Amino acid sequence: MADSAFFCTLSHEGVLAVRGVDAGKFLQGQLTCNLNYLSDSQSSLGARCTQKGRMQSSFRILLEGDGVLMAMATELLEPQLADLKKYAVFSKSRLTDESAAWVRFGLQAADTVLAELGLQLPADTDSVVRHDSLIAIRVSPDRAELWAPAEQAQALQTRLRATLAETDLNRWLLGQIRAGIGQVMPATRELFIPQMLNLQAVGGVSFKKGCYTGQEIVARMQYLGKLKRRLYRLKLDAGPLPEPGTELFSPVHSSSIGEVVLAADAGANVELLAVLQADAAEEGNVHLGALEGPALQLLDLPYELDRDREIQR
Repeated sequence: MADSAFFCTLSHEGVLAVRGVDAGKFLQGQLTCNLNYLSDSQSSLGARCTQKGRMQSSFRILLEGDGVLMAMATELLEPQLADLKKYAVFSKSRLTDESAAWVRFGLQAADTVLAELGLQLPADTDSVVRHDSLIAIRVSPDRAELWAPAEQAQALQTRLRATLAETDLNRWLLGQIRAGIGQVMPATRELFIPQMLNLQAVGGVSFKKGCYTGQEIVARMQYLGKLKRRLYRLKLDAGPLPEPGTELFSPVHSSSIGEVVLAADAGANVELLAVLQADAAEEGNVHLGALEGPALQLLDLPYELDRDREIQR
């Protein structure tokens, strides 16, 4: 269902901007990703954590003008903006909501269309290319985000409609689920540490960058801890889409063994990402919402966890 060429408007996220001469230095002490790895041709996933290592937000971050832009769930933007401003008072940086300044599209199997726009986007995940104020970002194999200044959005959308099917957000989220990329939503704010969303496996955590808020907890889990809960991809035969934060259960445990992260309609069934206790996932007897709820079937993720590789970032 998610494999044919299409585009959709990414209406579920907003854009937080941090600009100014100290923008990078300020954020380096706030975020899990390493801003030194960003360039005009490289973006990154990342997160902002509490002191206890719990994720307040997750995002994609890229350089733009005199600072950076971060795309995150719309409902998280204002709380993050307000909280970050408390720490930026002695920094030469400006924090603003730039959601209205940008329109973002998700494109599937549309590299030819991007090339016609002058955007020769490399196949490497996280790569960025720019042309005539447009920005294209490779977010996973065969999937790209296309960012446009708001004043260019209508003409761009008309051009995309001429060559691509326009669809709803569900198909884009299905591709995200199949790519194994979790996301913090309002219902799951401060629920997970980054490794529970496999963020370190998709380049969103740097273990070489030094201190940032929550770094001690995140690093300790990577080097010394045994991760008992992590992200899995699952399938549900039928039913309405479960909301993020919906609890999951297993007969071998007396309480909840995890939470839904993201879900999408896959046509014949529902696919979702969820954080599960590893032993319950291995048991393979997972139910949605209650012990008597619908059974879930484990599916493969497109990557493997590799501690030695992850700590080299």
